[in-house]
Amino acid sequence: MVLTANAGDYAKYYQNLPVEMKQVADFDIPDNTVSLTDFGGVGDGVTLNTEAFRKAISALTKKGGGRLIVPQGVWLTGPIVMKDNIDLHIERNAIVMMSPDKSLFLDKEGKSSRCEPGIKASKRKNIAITGEGIVDGNGAQWRPVKRGKVSDTEWKRFLATGGVQRQKGELWYPWDVEAGFPNIEETPEAQEKRRQDLVRFTDCENVLIEGVTFQNSPRFHVHPCNSRNVIIDGITVRCPWNAQNGDAIDISDCHQVLIVNSIVDAGDDGLCMKSGKTKPTALVNGCEDIMIQDNTVFHAHGGFVIGSEDITGMKRIVVRQCRFSGTDTGLRFKSGIGRGGKTEAIHISDIVMNDITDEAIVIQCDYVDRPAGHDASKEKKAEKLEFVPEFTDININNVVCYGAATAIKAKGIEGLNCIHGISISNSTFSYTQEGVDIDAATAEVKLENVRTEKISCQK
Repeated sequence: MVLTANAGDYAKYYQNLPVEMKQVADFDIPDNTVSLTDFGGVGDGVTLNTEAFRKAISALTKKGGGRLIVPQGVWLTGPIVMKDNIDLHIERNAIVMMSPDKSLFLDKEGKSSRCEPGIKASKRKNIAITGEGIVDGNGAQWRPVKRGKVSDTEWKRFLATGGVQRQKGELWYPWDVEAGFPNIEETPEAQEKRRQDLVRFTDCENVLIEGVTFQNSPRFHVHPCNSRNVIIDGITVRCPWNAQNGDAIDISDCHQVLIVNSIVDAGDDGLCMKSGKTKPTALVNGCEDIMIQDNTVFHAHGGFVIGSEDITGMKRIVVRQCRFSGTDTGLRFKSGIGRGGKTEAIHISDIVMNDITDEAIVIQCDYVDRPAGHDASKEKKAEKLEFVPEFTDININNVVCYGAATAIKAKGIEGLNCIHGISISNSTFSYTQEGVDIDAATAEVKLENVRTEKISCQK
């Protein structure tokens, strides 16, 4: 047996924890190895390899599983479907490139309103993506672009490819582009709703994602959902800073997760925790026992983010020794009526930040999702007081931030106990606009040995 994930190597991350949590566990993948070239794969950047991936994974499955080697080359493909006991090993100088032909990703069974992810698994055990290669989502073929987020030169390049503009020229959709690939819906707005993640594992157990670079996703890059025992180690996630919904690592309703040694430079949230409504058939619900350490986030809407959905709740999350450089916000907690549940037992320490555009730490309970094409005039307030967010027992210690517009901001909802039991201690923030903006009427945040100092500029 090839030991793909040795939890013993990760025991060091669970030393001296402020809260007791379940550690990630060992799992094995059989010692069978095949190459994609054995099944007709051609890495010339022209040949479509969807069938080669399918045949290789099927052959390994018949042997009980094993490692599929993707060697040097550019491997154009449609969706890759993972099976039990499979390690998709992408070697150095290998690029797995998702085809620009959107029709390849349509859900043939019609079970989902979105297209299929680039790499997907559902109800699988012992699966891995490893190596030193690249997985490229070809996301520019999918994503809309906001005029205010690109330069004049970049905007002209988008217009030159074709497409269509909306909102008085402030929003561009990749529609009727000159590349010649067909649209998959009748309108650009409908096509936009089809956008899917680059990697999405749902209801899976024992997952390892290690070493690989994931870039240019149509939507989220790495997205485990309702899964247990997930290890993400030493990956890189990158996409244009203006990539709409270009989240890097999203953990949705997962238990026993370890994220370490990874680098993020993304268009939306960096390291993000989400929790949706309870799914009775899901392997797990809510986020529990998540360890995050030794990661670096460059551009992102937030370095570490909880929300915007936290309906089923989150607890026992530890974030330590991470670096945020150039993010919009540093530590961000966001939710709202209809999106909330109880978030508790969150421990964050030893965080360094610099050049934060907005808040170093922000806790908000009035979050509203504003996707591409959103019309603010049609926003509706929640009609019922259901799924009310509650942030409590959140402990933030030893944060150093050089340069943020605002150091600390927190605001709950009048008449509701949404933000309480929050402590920030032994931390220093330099800011350009406002030090502490805590709405005492709606947010209980205790500051202990916290220094804020105004500076004239961020650099």
